[in-house]
Amino acid sequence: MASLVGNTDFLGVRPFKTGKVREMFDLGDKILIVVTDRISAFDCVFPDLIPRKGEVLNSISEFWFNYTKDIIKNHMITTKVSEFPEPFNGYEEELGGRSMLVKKVEIIPAECIVRGYLEGSGLKDYRKTGALCGIRLPSGLRQADRLPEPVFTPSTKAEEGHDINVTFDELCLSIGAGLAEKLRDVSLELYKKASAYALEKGLILADTKFEFGLLDGELTVADEMFTPDSSRFWDASDYEPGRAQKSFDKQYLREYLETLDWDKTPPAPGLPESVIERTTGKYLEAFRILTGKVL
Repeated sequence: MASLVGNTDFLGVRPFKTGKVREMFDLGDKILIVVTDRISAFDCVFPDLIPRKGEVLNSISEFWFNYTKDIIKNHMITTKVSEFPEPFNGYEEELGGRSMLVKKVEIIPAECIVRGYLEGSGLKDYRKTGALCGIRLPSGLRQADRLPEPVFTPSTKAEEGHDINVTFDELCLSIGAGLAEKLRDVSLELYKKASAYALEKGLILADTKFEFGLLDGELTVADEMFTPDSSRFWDASDYEPGRAQKSFDKQYLREYLETLDWDKTPPAPGLPESVIERTTGKYLEAFRILTGKVL
């Protein structure tokens, strides 16, 4: 079991980029990604760490990168610390299970979101407009209803604050129609393959988001894939439209936060031990169900 990791100061090397959860180290044509145990919700990073979370996210991405490589290439090289360059290869205890050496890709500035069910910001959009990012939907849909077909609802990537949903036409104007069509088609194909697999395991993949880049001109999937941070997973045996679903992702934490007198701006509040333990349990259970393995 890897150590609890909140930052990478122990490496003595400054990351070139620090995200809400990940820290990245520039190694020329490669990047080392370290997934910490930090957790964010409502675009705020919390002061408490979630044990094992970094391992779960890294290991689930590794699983899905391997499972979907027949559809599209990914940026993963290895997760074996012994194969990392110095000085990183000397930190097996700290980095084992939570880090990945990847190829450097030219990231496309778009969040590629696929929704198969009506929830989250998509539900809010539908209730307000009867559409999802400009895509008209049948009237009378309830919370968590399955959509007639999965839909591609891109957003812009914001350096700070919330990403902004855009229509497909707006995405075409932003990055070019040819590339936008490729992103849409690959995103939908990945979602359909992963959601079919997840359903066999008793999980509904409600929605997910991807990041893509170009590597020598070829479209490549990067960042994370079908993790509880980037996707909504629901318990299929408990599925019932018209209400919130039993989830295996950050939704449990979000629901807890909605009960607080907190305006969703920094600083984020501390989390009770019971919420931390339950959140860890959700992540570990998602990994076990999807991969058939126990961390």
